[in-house]
Amino acid sequence: MAGPLADIRVLDTTSMISGPLGTMMLADQGADVIKVEKRAGGDHTRAIANRRGDLSAGFLNNNRNKRSVALDLKHPEGIAALKRLAADSDVFVQNFRPGVAERMGIGEAAIRAVRPDIIYVSISGFGDRGPYVAKPVYDPLVQALSGLTTVQAGADTERPRLVRTILPDKLTGVMMAQAVTAALLHRERTGKGQHVSLSMLGAVVAFLWGSDMGSQTFVGAEIPQAKAASFIDLIYETRSGYISVAVQSDREWTGLTRALDKPEWLEDARFATPALRHENIDERLALTQEVLASDTAEHWLNRLEAEGVPCAPVLTRAQMIEHPQMIENGLILESDHPHAGRLRQAAPAAAFSATPAGIRFGAPRLGEHSRAVLSEAGYDAATLDRLTAEGVIGAADD
Repeated sequence: MAGPLADIRVLDTTSMISGPLGTMMLADQGADVIKVEKRAGGDHTRAIANRRGDLSAGFLNNNRNKRSVALDLKHPEGIAALKRLAADSDVFVQNFRPGVAERMGIGEAAIRAVRPDIIYVSISGFGDRGPYVAKPVYDPLVQALSGLTTVQAGADTERPRLVRTILPDKLTGVMMAQAVTAALLHRERTGKGQHVSLSMLGAVVAFLWGSDMGSQTFVGAEIPQAKAASFIDLIYETRSGYISVAVQSDREWTGLTRALDKPEWLEDARFATPALRHENIDERLALTQEVLASDTAEHWLNRLEAEGVPCAPVLTRAQMIEHPQMIENGLILESDHPHAGRLRQAAPAAAFSATPAGIRFGAPRLGEHSRAVLSEAGYDAATLDRLTAEGVIGAADD
């Protein structure tokens, strides 16, 4: 059965992670995503390490369910081909630095000239104006500028720390996919397309505000220096590994004291209320760690679960994929790729009861669908032969 975005065509000129991840989400949900890549080399992630069948894991995991067209966009006929594809597309996505698409001749005005109701999407690093507009951008720079590194440190006085995953890139992709579907709904209601622009910096700032920017929320009463609630993570060492335990309510706190056989903690004035337990969090967590270190993870997880205390094992990546919770919920899928072999990948996060999302086919080789897609756009075989010979388009067998 087709996904909820069946019959939607997305023309994807993005590379790296943020754009490709977002367009892959649309592809997983049924959209026909045409990935337009550089004639020479294609998406940079094709060249990174950890590869099989000449395809990298990084490329495979951000580009499934897409068709690849390789074009030389420095050649006028390459731009003409891109515009012909845009004329039959619902969404156009680019993540060039601000101003580059316009100089190439594929800015919003140029694309809207061939498809007036298109959803035109621009992804940038730092935004489309301001002193950083032309700066090159990578994930650590956005983490630094957004304040995320100081949030991760725990306090403004501590050494800033990076989140050990490219959160700005991936978060921007997720937000882009949501914004595209909202713009498509608006077009369905009004018949009008629009320009959707977002930046990695803006995505992270919006993400942080919900839980980490309370100190800056009240205008005129800002807290100049964030104070750490605790420097102890909710990760505890046991005799056989690590577990996570988190308690909030009085009921959960009482359950913890029973599971750890520490009834005297209920009489400790420092922990009498949720507010006091938060105020004295380091002392509370240190006591909890001292007890949990005395036995195995299995022992404590059984006792904590029996008392209704929120807890979970801390898993490595290899352990995670084998955990029954992942398996029972179908969170990890396996599929066969014609060139990369048997693959294991995450399932689409959103499950649709009537229009299931899923893996229809794996990530493409560079230019694998150039001739097929351009034929659909009206190019005849002789023209395709000529453009191939002149290096305007590339095919997977080149």
